[in-house]
Formats: sequence, C-alpha cells, structure tokens
Amino acid sequence: MTIFNAPPSISPIHAFDDNLIWCLNRDETDEVVVVDPGEAMPVIRWLKANQKVLTGVLITHHHGDHTGGIKELVDYCLTSYGQAPTVYGPQSCLEKGVTSIVHEASQIRLNTLGLTLQVLFVPGHTRDHLAYLLNEEGDQPAAVFCGDTLFAAGCGRLLGGTAEQMFHSLNRLAHLPPQARIYCAHEYTLGNLLFAKAIHPDSQAIRERLIKVQGLRSQNRLTLPSTIAEELLTNPFLGCASAMAFGRLRQAKDQFRPN
Repeated sequence: MTIFNAPPSISPIHAFDDNLIWCLNRDETDEVVVVDPGEAMPVIRWLKANQKVLTGVLITHHHGDHTGGIKELVDYCLTSYGQAPTVYGPQSCLEKGVTSIVHEASQIRLNTLGLTLQVLFVPGHTRDHLAYLLNEEGDQPAAVFCGDTLFAAGCGRLLGGTAEQMFHSLNRLAHLPPQARIYCAHEYTLGNLLFAKAIHPDSQAIRERLIKVQGLRSQNRLTLPSTIAEELLTNPFLGCASAMAFGRLRQAKDQFRPN
C-alpha cells in the first residue's frame, strides 16, 4: 500500500436537493472513491473538473438516492478509461450494481489512496445499512461515512429497520472517539436542530449550534461534517436511555412541524 505524508481530502459533491456524495481523494494521485452516488452527473462533472479517475464506490444501503448513479458511473468509467470502479456494499445491493460484498468487520484496502476502511453494520434506517470507518491517521481524527444512520443533530427514519436496531447502532457510533468526524449523506442539520430545541428548550449547546447553523445555511454553506463530541451535546437521539425511549422520540420527530 502506498504511504502518503498527509491525510486524504474529503470533498462534498452535492446531489438532488440535500444529498451529499462524499469523495475521498489526494492531490498526489488521480484516483478517487465516492460514497453513495445517488446521481451520476454531479460526480462525472466533479471528476472532469478535477481531472480524476473513479476507482471505487462505497454504498451504505439500498435506497435509490444512494445507489441510483452507480450504473451510469460504471458506464462512464468503462467508456472514459476502460476500467470499472469496484463497488462495495451489502449483499442486498447486488442488483443495484455492487460488485464486492462487504459486511461487519470487513476491511477495504484502497491501496492507491493509502487507506484502509473498516465496515460497520449499523441497521435501523434499513436492515442492510453499513457505515465505513476511516481510522485516525497521525493527527487527523477518525472519520465515519454513516449514510442515513446518524445525521447532524438527528438520525434516519425507520424504513425497514427497527427502533431497537437503530438505538444500538447509534449507541455504537456514539462510542467512537469524540473527535471522530461524521460524514452523513444529507444536509438536514437545521431542521434537526429545530426539533432538538423543541425537545430541550433549555439546552445552551443546542441554542448555540442552532444560531451557528442558521448563519451557515443563510449563506448556503454546508454544516457538515460534525463530530461525535458535538453530537453527544446536541443530538437528542444519542441521549435516549432505551430502545423504547428512542422509538417514542423518533415518532415525535416524524410528526414534528416547526413553527
């Protein structure tokens, strides 16, 4: 595996209204890996603008806004440089274009980027949901690409998984190092914080984060990534004492409409 002196860059590629396709890349190499390409064209435009070659795709779960661009990207790669990217993901995504099945405790070695990712099984949003953990590198904190399991100040809906599964998955992510960076797949932070403030109106941490996020969104700026430390302070779903309590809170969020 190639050794690099600096940590990789993690760049956002915007898709649909609020999806984020995260791109792992380095200045020293032209090869890149993307996470959850629901659309192909934003990725293709990014590859052309940055003169990069797509060699890997990481899929967290089967929903179309995370997998819809796979086949078009594979066709683009084959046409443009004669080689298809390796598409990693759960077995349930084979028909979506996954070519390398991964599961809990799998390790993905991205040799040309000098990286190894650990696969975590984090069901709840769906029954097949995975996350990809990039461990700490030098003074660079760990990073986790968690799809729709953990959001900034929130979590995914239960769309096939159970409250108990999601409760345990969130608890697992909450025990990552405090400075671990959270790269989720949607820009939902503002709406999530409005709910968090309604649930915990006296929380100074939530109020301060809400003001900061309102400022960023007013300038159309991204609020991600967050960190585990920040989530532990301001994400109400990480404060649930039981799966039952989590289920009640998730139902409340599903019905929440900000004033």
